[in-house]
This record gives sequence, C-alpha cells and structure tokens, in this order.
Amino acid sequence: MKCNLCIIMIPVICLNICVSAGSALDFVVQGKSRVPKLNWNPGGEYADSVRMFQGIPSIARAANGRLWGTWYGGGIGEGDDNYVMLVTSEDDGRTWSDLKLVIDPDHDGLLRASEPAVWLDPNNRLWLIWNQYPKKLTGPDSSLWAIFTSNPGEENPTWSAPRLIAYPNINCFNKPTVLSDGTWLWPSGSWNKDAPSRPLLSGDEGKTFTLGGAVGIPADDREFDEYNVVEHRDGRLWLLTRTKYGIGESYSMDKGKTWTTVRPSRIQHATARLFLMSLKSGKLLLVKHGAIHERTRRSHLMAYISEDEGKTWSRGLMLDERLGVSYPDGIQAPDGTIYIVYDYNRHTDKEILMTTFTEDDVIQGQCVSDQARLRVLVNKATGINPGKEAENDVAFWLKLDAKGCFSAVPNYYNKS
Repeated sequence: MKCNLCIIMIPVICLNICVSAGSALDFVVQGKSRVPKLNWNPGGEYADSVRMFQGIPSIARAANGRLWGTWYGGGIGEGDDNYVMLVTSEDDGRTWSDLKLVIDPDHDGLLRASEPAVWLDPNNRLWLIWNQYPKKLTGPDSSLWAIFTSNPGEENPTWSAPRLIAYPNINCFNKPTVLSDGTWLWPSGSWNKDAPSRPLLSGDEGKTFTLGGAVGIPADDREFDEYNVVEHRDGRLWLLTRTKYGIGESYSMDKGKTWTTVRPSRIQHATARLFLMSLKSGKLLLVKHGAIHERTRRSHLMAYISEDEGKTWSRGLMLDERLGVSYPDGIQAPDGTIYIVYDYNRHTDKEILMTTFTEDDVIQGQCVSDQARLRVLVNKATGINPGKEAENDVAFWLKLDAKGCFSAVPNYYNKS
C-alpha cells in the first residue's frame, strides 16, 4: 500500500532560508507545499478595527514570565481569508502588544493559515505552529508548519525560517506533550475522513518526526479529531478527543505507536474542543463546558482537577458562563499559576480572553487565591461582520440546538 504522506525531516538551515524579526520571507514554492509569507510589520489591513472574525487561541510562557498568544481570524468566518496572529505581554497578561506577526500564506489567494499553537519546549525554545491549507482543508497544499525562537523572553526575538513539518493532509490539533522517556507526542492528524488521525512522534527533540498509530474513531462518531494526550503513572497514554457525541477516549500502552479503538468517555461534553493537561503536582486539569456528567452547549466553561488520573473530578471552577465561549488552551507557570485562553463569540464580540487561577481555586470551586483573574482581555476585533453567523452568535447556537445538534442539555440560560 503506497503512503502519500511526507514527513519532512530536514533541518531549517537546509532550506537555505534565513529570516529574523523585522524581515519578511518572500513567497516561494518548495516541492508540493508553499512556504508562507511572514509579515513582521502588519499594516492597517490586519488592524483590530477591520477584522470581522477571530478565535481558536493558544498561550505560552517564557522562563522570565513573558507571555505569548496566538489565534487566527480574517474574512467573515472559516475560509481562505484566514491568517494567524502573534502577540506578547511583558506584564503577566495585564496588557498585550499590537500584532507582532501575521502569517497570511498568499494574501488574497486561496490558501489559509489557521489552528495555531504556541509551545515552550524542554529546551526553552518557543514554537509557533500552524496549519496551512485550501478552503476545504484537504488537497496538495494541506500542511503543518512551524517556526521557533531560542530567546522567547525578548519582546522581539529572532525566529527561525518556516519549517515544513509534514504534508499533505496532516495538521496540528493541539500543542505537543513531552512523555516520560523524552518523546515529543504531537496531537496531529487529518481533516480528511478517509484517513485516520495519527500523532507525530519525535525522539530527538524535534529534529525528525515519525507517524504514531492510528486514532481509531468509528466513522459514524467522527467529527474533528481535536485531541489531548496525558501520560498516566504506569506509562499508559490517555487520549480524549472531540466526537459527534462529545468526548471519546483511547489508550496507548506503547508511547503512541498503537491506540485502542476510541470509545465514549464517561465525561459528557458539547461537540467542541476541550483542554486536558498534567500539572506539576501530578494531578490532571480538565477545562470543558458544563458539569462533568452533563452535555451542554458551548457555554459554562469550567475547570476541574483529578487526583486519581481521571477516575473522579473535583467540584468545578466556573471560568465563564456565557453562551459562545469555546476552545480553551492552557499552561502552568513554575509557581503553580494556571493560564487559560479561549474565545468568545467569534463573529460578533470577537474577543480573545485569558483567565488565571490555581489548583486550590479549582478544588475550592471559587476564586480564593491572589492569582485568580477572570475574563482578562487579550484582544478584541471590532470590524462589522456581514455574515449570517454574525447576525447573532447566540441565535446561531440556538439554531443548532433546534436542529438537534445537542442532547440532554441542561437549561443553563433563558431562551426567551
């Protein structure tokens, strides 16, 4: 059986491209995938005041406390006008910079950049990761890209040239996880439902990658394979993924080389992305919509702690109860502070928000620590969106509800 997936294992310097902050990479074609244009001085066309759609954020923290945030937007919704943005904060997220970087692969062309993530690796290099593909998510230009910097504590660090990690039809679904043996496991896969998703694995700190085992989601249950992976104390890997029914789970006993068939988790959820991570204490953090055993809409974003590897969960800490919050991502600082970013109403309010808290806040079910901050604004776009979804984001979710897209949903808000 012929495999059409290409894993790129060439160091950046072999691309014969060198770029630093303050310069731009000209549009070129390499093999079957296009090297994107990096815009280090984005102009008025990318201003908050004209952007009509944005969401899907990610956050990372440098060793000196500098925060980095990324998300995507552009156009009136998901489509070929989407581009990735990067910002930074030097005061623990109280204020954020203007756009430091825009990745718009071909400007007015058909390629889009989206689903970005920022990640600090064990060597304190900051990675910015993104997907690049045509409007329909599949095709010869569907690819996974990254750049990195070795000095993320600086406001304007020097970045590597773009590196093509894999193509075609293999994309980033979440930031990597480092396993106990040092392996990097990168939740990645395909939007093409004719092919299963597989994580990327690296045993040499990102110099090369190989494909892990197939994440076997039954065809009738499969939607978008946005998954997180954590490692249990006995070495098993636990995977939670988005499915049509909410959350599916799978296990790997060989560091991601093979996976059990995905089955429904006892954790109930909306059809949306969740966030799962291992904390420095050894406990697990889960950020999801609503109570553990209730399936909700994209509202009531809550945090939970498990001390027994996901068998039971603490009372939840409410982060944001409003309808239209979604797609959490997070990190933990050395002092234990947890940072979560998420979006709110991508077509209307167009807000990227951050909240911070501690394990104790979650266990107590209320903000009791000095570190607790809710709904901190990272970015707000104010362009007027003429799209149908933007008529009213809440009405959009209620319309989905009327079509039966949710089941057993608690009456968390007044539909009147």
